[in-house]
Amino acid sequence: MRRKAGIAAIALGMALLSITSAAAEPGVDHSGSLPAGFLWGVAGSGFQSEGYSPDSNWSRYAASGKTHDPVGTSADFLHRYRDDIARARDLGVGVFRFGVEWARLEPAPGQYDPAAWAFYDDVVATIRAAGMRPMITLDHWVYPGWEFDRGGWRHADMLTDWLANARQVVDRYARFDPIWITFNEPSAYAFEEMQVGGLGPADVSGAQDRWVRAHRDIYDYIHAAQPGAQVSSNVAYFPVGEAAVDTTFLDRVADKLDFIGLDYYNSMSPTDFSFFNAFAEPWKANPAPDGIYYALRHYAERFPGRPLYVVENGMPTDNGAPRPDYDRSDHLSDAVYWVQRAVRDGMNVIGYNYWSLTDNYEWGSYEPRFGLYSVDVRNDPSLTRVPTAAVDTYRTIIANGGVPGDYRPVYPQTVCSLVDELASCLRPAR
Repeated sequence: MRRKAGIAAIALGMALLSITSAAAEPGVDHSGSLPAGFLWGVAGSGFQSEGYSPDSNWSRYAASGKTHDPVGTSADFLHRYRDDIARARDLGVGVFRFGVEWARLEPAPGQYDPAAWAFYDDVVATIRAAGMRPMITLDHWVYPGWEFDRGGWRHADMLTDWLANARQVVDRYARFDPIWITFNEPSAYAFEEMQVGGLGPADVSGAQDRWVRAHRDIYDYIHAAQPGAQVSSNVAYFPVGEAAVDTTFLDRVADKLDFIGLDYYNSMSPTDFSFFNAFAEPWKANPAPDGIYYALRHYAERFPGRPLYVVENGMPTDNGAPRPDYDRSDHLSDAVYWVQRAVRDGMNVIGYNYWSLTDNYEWGSYEPRFGLYSVDVRNDPSLTRVPTAAVDTYRTIIANGGVPGDYRPVYPQTVCSLVDELASCLRPAR
């Protein structure tokens, strides 16, 4: 997951905000079970969930006081991965997304840690033994501390070093037929690095050029090692300004994406200004579950027929406290309703991952909680996994292939959500 509010607020200035009335679409029953081959999953990342972080750019950001909380143990996926993978299996999901952390694998230039390889070997084997398919992220915003000393993505040789590591990961795990995510949310990656000092504004263009080259190279390498592979780079969907943001990465690799990976969390609307406080307090942002429909429609129309996969979707709460307006179970059901509506309307949506299986480190703080299983890292040394009501809800949804045909969303539709710019205003889904 990532903090999006800052980018979207900037993007707002790039778009013309006008609201035009539109007639509602004819009343149609758009719900119904999803196809049998639909992929249900859970998502997480290495740095955010593993804990006991090795030297990296992000462990340095946390140690420097630029974050609210130290990383520490996080949810300790490093030692509890078998139990967490079993929890995912018991939900009935078919896809388990995680990251293979370069900083853990290569703690010094050219020196790979056998124990780190053994850890990821067993993670992949355990996922496969549980009947699930791995979704492996190669870069979820974290790189080794020694690369940080060299300048990180400012440094031209970073591309060569990144590819050398990524190729080793592919060589080792391609035989398990994973789904691959190359770079997690490249636009948000750039913004986050600027926030914490990894990149300056003048460095962003060069870093994005390297990410484009890295993606294109590793895409071909994966397909050579794993014929029929599914490879993408997930998009952080930014209301209002997505079309402008796309040009920095997505449009430059569009011919090397086997599906469009989409992350969606909230919308913004001229009738709801909570979004602008959500950078510091994301649990106050309007979750606008109907916005996932417009985000999917945006890419269905830009890439007709291309498979679409919701790689991340979820809802934060404030340190585990209930939201006054909405609960996780209803949010999950509503989101799935709108995914079903998208499929019913002809969009080629092939999968949905919930972010996240457990609460984890949200890039500087343990306060935002996204987990199906609650973990109080700040106050509970035992790191007990406490199931939320959404656990049973997701299990039922998966077993039934979606929400029931007579389900209607709990959360009201957002008036002109500005997802897909003005499309939600001009062509609202009813």
